[in-house]
Parts: sequence; structure tokens; C-alpha cells
Amino acid sequence: QIPKDPAQRQLRELTALSQQLQRVHPNVLAKILKQGTVYQNEEIVVINKPYGVPVHGGPGVKNCIADVLPVLAKMLESMRAEPLHLCHRLDKETTGVMVLARSKEAAEKIRLLFKTRQVEKIYWAIVLGDPDPAEGVVEIPIVEKQVQSHQSHYKVSPIHPGTPGTPSCLPPAHPLTTLQMTLAPNYRLSPEDGKVVKIRKNRSAESAVTRYRRLAGASACSLLELQPITGVKHQIRVHLAYGLGCPILGDHKYSHWSKLAPQKLPELTLRRLKLQQSKARHLPLYLHAHRLCLPLGQPIDLVCKPPPFFQKALRKLELDTDMD
Repeated sequence: QIPKDPAQRQLRELTALSQQLQRVHPNVLAKILKQGTVYQNEEIVVINKPYGVPVHGGPGVKNCIADVLPVLAKMLESMRAEPLHLCHRLDKETTGVMVLARSKEAAEKIRLLFKTRQVEKIYWAIVLGDPDPAEGVVEIPIVEKQVQSHQSHYKVSPIHPGTPGTPSCLPPAHPLTTLQMTLAPNYRLSPEDGKVVKIRKNRSAESAVTRYRRLAGASACSLLELQPITGVKHQIRVHLAYGLGCPILGDHKYSHWSKLAPQKLPELTLRRLKLQQSKARHLPLYLHAHRLCLPLGQPIDLVCKPPPFFQKALRKLELDTDMD
């Protein structure tokens, strides 16, 4: 059944494409990544990561970038080339600049640059709402917690104590419970007298700092430029949703504080996207790794334009910006 609505059809096509990329032969995925190469020298290869392709394997993952690195290296160099190496990661739904190393030594050097925060990373995100102030820094620690899905159609993975990556202190999981990152502020308002009270620090919480700047605003949305100073899991998504109150368009995991449910969009946004609220759960995540500055001898400035679905949304929402 082909949807009549163009917006709905585009969403279906994007979902089908991301699923297809996970099912294709590894050689086909490697060829797609090769076509998305934006820069290479004797040390690194830089690709424009496509939407919906995971970096690492895991349960239910048939194809990932890590698995096709040996094939990609041979396509780029020769049949005797050693496999490329991962230097950092991007979420499955995030597109954009991704650096691969040609040798273990180069990979270790670049990983150290990321770890010591010497790599400047710039992301673009379409968000709901308008951040106030329009430019600033969010500095709130982040911790992992359990959340429940109140809607059966929302796909979540059952998590139980003993599952790898599950904190041992968490209680037995509800069948529709998953792990989610959330804020762990150092201060709160006392409900008794409204005074500011310091909270005992959560030992599991990680320091997280994100710089943001609004580039454009329209249609009850904004286009933000983001610079994560730290590299905590889902940091940008959590800081925007819970710190600024401006969740990323299509981020159904971080649109509600204490539950998993499809994102609720403003009427104006729905009209501009020509979308019904009931179809909003099909929206992709509009987060793109736009630019990365790598200090390898001479600084290497790497830029990837947003993918077509991201650019189409910018036009529909009238978020005018220079693509360069």
C-alpha cells in the first residue's frame, strides 16, 4: 500500500532505505560508504555516514560500519590494504562526518585527540521550540535511568539485571522498560520553602557540557549549531530536550521526561511538514555531524552537508540558512 501523502511517502522511503542498508551484502554497503567519502590522505579516510546504519554490531544488527571496514579499505586502496579502524562513533540515526584511520597507530592517535577534547565537533539539529537565550552553554551532569513505554507500539528492548551495560543497582525491569540517559543536576528547588538545595552527587553521573547557537527560527522550530565539549552518550539529545526544553525533531526517545512515547508536534510544524500527528512517530532524527576539525599536524577542516531529507525539512519549515 503506497501512501498518497508525499510527506508520509518520504518518511516510508527513508525508513525503507535505512532498513535496506542493514540487509544488503557487505560489499554493497562498503560501496555506498566509498561513494560518501569526503576526504582521505595517508592516515585517514573521512566518510559521510548515512542515516540508519549502526557503527557497531549488536542484537538484531545484520550490517554495521565496523563489519565492512576491511572491504572498504580494499575498495579505496588495493586488495592487500589492511582494514580501516574506527576512531569515534556516531549514533545509528545520526548522519555526517565520520573519521576512519588507515592504521592502528593513526587510530590510537586520533582516539587520544577525541579523549583529550582536542577535536572540535560541530553538529546541526532541527529542534522544536526556540531556545532562550538564543546562544549559550548547557552544563548539567547526565546519568542513565530506566523508563517505561506506555504505548505498546513503541518498540523497546526488555532489559534485565545482568544484561551487559545495565547498572547493577537498577531494580528488575518491567517488560516494556529500556535504559535512557537523563539529567542529574547538582541543585534543585526545595518543595517546602522554594530554596535552592544542593543534591548529593550521583556517583554514576558524568559531567556534560554542550555549547549551542540558534542559526534560524520558523514554524515553531529552530535550527541549532551545537558543539559538544564533552562526549557523554546521547549528550546533545538530553541537553536539548531536558536542559533547554527543545527536543530534536524526530527524537521520540527524549521528548518526554518520564516515558517513551511518540513526539507531540506543534500544529504549525505539522502543517509545514504536511504531516498528521498520528504519523509523527515515523519522523527520522534530525541530528547531523556537520563539521569536524582534526588537529593532525596542520588542522584538517572536514565538512558534510546534511542529507536530502534534512535539507527538505529545512525548506518546508522555512529555516533559511547557508549550507556551507
